[in-house]
Amino acid sequence: MKQNPLLPHLSSKLFACYTGLETELVYRRGFNLPGFAAYPLLTTPSDKLLLDAYYKQLIELARGLGVGCILDSVSWAANRDRASALGITVGQLKWFNIEAIEFIASIKQQNPDVTIVLSAQVGPRDDGYAPRHLMNVQQAFSYHCEQIMVYSSTKADLISAFTICYAEEAIGIVKAAQKYAMPVAIAFTLEIDGCLPTGMALKDAIAMVDAETDSAALYYLINCAHPSHFAQIFDGGAWMQRLLGLVVNASCCSHQTLEQATDLDEGNPAELGKQVAEFHRRYPQLNILGGCCGTDMRHMKSIFEAVLNGK
Repeated sequence: MKQNPLLPHLSSKLFACYTGLETELVYRRGFNLPGFAAYPLLTTPSDKLLLDAYYKQLIELARGLGVGCILDSVSWAANRDRASALGITVGQLKWFNIEAIEFIASIKQQNPDVTIVLSAQVGPRDDGYAPRHLMNVQQAFSYHCEQIMVYSSTKADLISAFTICYAEEAIGIVKAAQKYAMPVAIAFTLEIDGCLPTGMALKDAIAMVDAETDSAALYYLINCAHPSHFAQIFDGGAWMQRLLGLVVNASCCSHQTLEQATDLDEGNPAELGKQVAEFHRRYPQLNILGGCCGTDMRHMKSIFEAVLNGK
């Protein structure tokens, strides 16, 4: 591996993870983000200052609560297909992916007193809720190699693939990370029935990825789903030991409803905190916690205060 696989968040220490930036920019800040891409903001000094402030909010929260934090690069949509739709060339895309890591690396350097992990975020090739064109493993491997190869030359500590909808794409991502000696984590998104958008059970998806990659993924997460969507699938089975993270939505609505919504459903931060804390109490290996769509630092604070107060 490029980095020591014993990364600081592979421990019992709590780590904060926030991936709700794009939703917050669109609904709370009024930004127009074509293709839901935040990385073009890296070209504008005023927008970079705004991104800097969001990252530092997370770091301040971690510092105040005595936990670590994961800084995810603003590159969820920074792959070839999504960039092409925005008129961004392959060369420009490479620059964006490198700059996204250099940006968070500089923020980490400014905050040496907080344990910070630099996560190179990879998103799905297709829609993050309802993929229309499913790839086989080889296609997914070839596709994601391009972005992961770029990250392998940066200061990123690991690859984090978020909002992945089906096992074959996850396998391709893990294999691409293996090729370039990068540690990798996979975050699957779930529907209201607790299954992946393709209908596969989460434990079956994890088993399939592990079987095809010799368990090469460092760990798995659930993201972009509300706790009520997956409570019924947590059966305490051995597969759950591979699950280290919950990065949850504020709203309990389905993805289809959220896609059609014109207003942001912020849910109930206090209730969300209690729900996540209960999962952590029952399954203490879940040490990477945080918020996805609809959440902000209120939700993040509520989650970690509930977890810490429950100890």
